[in-house]
Amino acid sequence: MSDEPVERFLRKTKRAFEEYDDGYTDPDATLRKLRSYVDELERDRDD
Repeated sequence: MSDEPVERFLRKTKRAFEEYDDGYTDPDATLRKLRSYVDELERDRDD
């Protein structure tokens, strides 16, 4: 796996935390986003 999937995961995860911290999303929505990012990273790892 190249560094790009990890960099994308970190970028998207940071954005999700920022959106939560700024009050734009609730905890459940944030967790759903984070789970989807983890799933995406796992798929990239397996390819």
